[in-house]
Amino acid sequence: MNPLRHLPNALTSLNLLSGCLGIVSVLHGPAHHAIWYVIVACVFDFFDGFTARALNVSSPIGKELDSLADMVSFGVLPSLVMYRMLDTQSSHEFIPYGAFSLAVFSALRLAKFNIDETQREHFVGLPTPANALFITSLVYLASPFDVVISQDFSLLMITAIFSFLLVAPVELFALKFKTYSWGGNELKFTFVAFSVFLLALWQLAAMPFVILTYVAVSLLKSWIRF
Repeated sequence: MNPLRHLPNALTSLNLLSGCLGIVSVLHGPAHHAIWYVIVACVFDFFDGFTARALNVSSPIGKELDSLADMVSFGVLPSLVMYRMLDTQSSHEFIPYGAFSLAVFSALRLAKFNIDETQREHFVGLPTPANALFITSLVYLASPFDVVISQDFSLLMITAIFSFLLVAPVELFALKFKTYSWGGNELKFTFVAFSVFLLALWQLAAMPFVILTYVAVSLLKSWIRF
């Protein structure tokens, strides 16, 4: 018996653990810390699939476990961060609960991905890790951009738009490299370089703009193709 066959599921479990710890952090501390748990979860989420392919030990249970872990780390955790922001800004008792539409649509997104075998070169709908990075990084926005998180209406609009993007029938390019040559990867390398530049310039406050750029470039790419 090869013990390495359990490594991908162990990494997936660490993704899940990161999401759980992030939820505890948001419940008992400032929402600013949540993005670090999301980033750690993203690292484990990347390496569990990478390891499974490298060891040729992909399995149906691994696929299901991956979705369950993603639901916690990239669905429930960002919803809770949005709930905290809405609860801070809104005087209405029930408005903050609208944040959990992000969790509902994340679940739909993950369920659709599990039964769709075509999403290899691209994604249909916004990937849940990208959505989680966007939502949890909003708390880092500085003036004048922080106005979007200072009103419950704008936060609800963000929640509605990103809930829709999770299940929208639009193609978004995947940052998967079959080769590392420039030819055929021009868009991916350019996006990565631009993202690194923004993050170096503004740190975590740049993350919302990185994700918005990703969505905008993907939509433009689809529009030009058609």
